[in-house]
Amino acid sequence: MKKIGGYIAFFGAFAIVLKFFDRVPRLLSWIYKWGDTVAWIIMIGLTVAGLAIFFLTPKDEVEDTKEWKKRNDTEGKV
Repeated sequence: MKKIGGYIAFFGAFAIVLKFFDRVPRLLSWIYKWGDTVAWIIMIGLTVAGLAIFFLTPKDEVEDTKEWKKRNDTEGKV
């Protein structure tokens, strides 16, 4: 989930940066049909939502699985 949040935040921030260079990502070209204000709200919302997902999700499941296996391996050797 952290990876998805990172991608969403990156895409939102990248869209904001590209806006200053008058470039629009094809995926977000539809938001400009509603005007600049709505486009800014969507780009900022993407960035904030992505960062929230990234920072509020627990550690990756792969790391949790490795820790669980490590604990069980050491308990069985005693």
